Amino acid sequence: MAGEDGGDGRPRRPAGVALVLLGVVIVAVAAFSTPWRVLASGPPDPARDFSAAEIARAKAFDAATSLPGYLSLALTIIFAGLLVATPFGAKVLGRLRGPWWVRVILGVVVITAISEVIRWPLGIWFETLLRDYGLSTQDWAGWAADRLKNIGVETFLLCLMLLALVALARKVRRWWIPAAAGAFALTVVTSFVYPVVFEPLFNDFTSMPQGPLRTNLLAMAERDGVPVEDVLVADASRRTTALNAYVSGFGATRRIVVYDTLLQAPRNEVELVVAHELGHAEDDDVLYGTLIGGLGAAFGAILLFLIFGSVRRRAGVTSITDPRAVGALLGLMTLGSLIMGPLQNLISRHIEARADVHALDLTRDPVTFIAMQKRLAVTNISDLSPDPVEYVLYVSHPSSPERIAMARSWAKLNGVPAP
Repeated sequence: MAGEDGGDGRPRRPAGVALVLLGVVIVAVAAFSTPWRVLASGPPDPARDFSAAEIARAKAFDAATSLPGYLSLALTIIFAGLLVATPFGAKVLGRLRGPWWVRVILGVVVITAISEVIRWPLGIWFETLLRDYGLSTQDWAGWAADRLKNIGVETFLLCLMLLALVALARKVRRWWIPAAAGAFALTVVTSFVYPVVFEPLFNDFTSMPQGPLRTNLLAMAERDGVPVEDVLVADASRRTTALNAYVSGFGATRRIVVYDTLLQAPRNEVELVVAHELGHAEDDDVLYGTLIGGLGAAFGAILLFLIFGSVRRRAGVTSITDPRAVGALLGLMTLGSLIMGPLQNLISRHIEARADVHALDLTRDPVTFIAMQKRLAVTNISDLSPDPVEYVLYVSHPSSPERIAMARSWAKLNGVPAP
C-alpha cells in the first residue's frame, strides 16, 4: 500500500502549497461571483407589514422548533467528535468482514444508520410540530419514506466518495492529487444530474399546463434573455402547505420548478417569484455555486490528507487505507460541512438579495413584490426577526422584513411609488 507520507513530512509540503493556492482561488471566485453590495435599505420593521398575531405566531413557531433543531445540531457535533477523537468508530467497524471495498460500503451504512437512529426521534418531534402548525400534510408512512430515500441518496454518494478515496490511497502515495480532482468532478456531475436523476425520487414533476401563466412565464424568460428548458410543477402539496419555487441544474438540465401550492397565489405574485428564479439563472448562480462547491470539495480532499495523520491514532486506526477509518473520515467530513455552513449562508443571502433586485428590475412592481413576500412569510411561518445565532447558522435568505425594506428602497431609487 502507498500510505500517506514517507515519515519525514516532505510529501505533505506540496499538498500544503496546493491547499493555500486552492484557498486563494476559492476566495477569488466567491468574491467575484457574490454581490456583496446589492442595494442599501432601511432597517427591517416587521410591525410595519405584519399584524401582531402574525408576528406572535412566527415567534411561537420559531421557539417551538428551535429546541429540536439545536438538539439535532448538538448530537451531530457530538457524534462526529466521537468518531474523530475516539476509537469508537474503529471498534464498531472492526467487526465487519470481507474485502476492503465491502467493508468500506458497510462502514458507511453502519455509521450512517447509527447517526440516523440517534436523530430519528428529533425528526419525529420536528414533523409533529410542522403538523401542529399546519405546514405538513404527510402521513407517517410518507414522511418515513421520504426520509429514508434522502438517507439512501446521501449514503450512495458517501459510498462513492469513500470507495474512490480509499482506493486511491491504497495505490498512490500522493493520493490527494487525484482525490481533489475526483471530488471536483463528482460535485460538478452530481449538480448536473441531480435534477433529472434524484429530484424525481421525492416529487412528481409535470410541465406547467398551457395557459396565460405558462405563456407569461416563458415570455418573461425570453425577454430576460434566460434559456430555460421548461417550467415544471412539483406536487409539493402531498407533503407541505409551504409555498416555494426554485431553479436547478444548468445547461440542458436547467429548469424552473414551481410548487403546486404556489399556484394558489395570484398570478402576478407567481410571476414575480419566477422572476426571482430567472435572476438566479441569468447570473449563473447554480453554475457558480457548483464551481465553488467543487473547489471546496477539492480543498476538503487536500485538507483531509494533511490532517488525517493527526487524528488517526485517536481514532484507533493506522492509515486512511484501513476500512475502519471510515468512521473518522465521516466525522471529519461532517465537522467540515458544519464549519463551512455559516459562510455558505452568508454568500447565499447576498445572492438571494441580488435575485430579488432582478425580479424588481424585470417586473418593476414593488407592490406585488411586497404582497408576495408577506404571503410567503405568513404561509411558511417564516422567522420575521431571527436572532443572531440562528441568522448565522441557518438563514440562507434575507428575512422577509429585510426583503420588504429592500423593495421600498428600490422603489425610491427608481422613482416608483413605494407601498
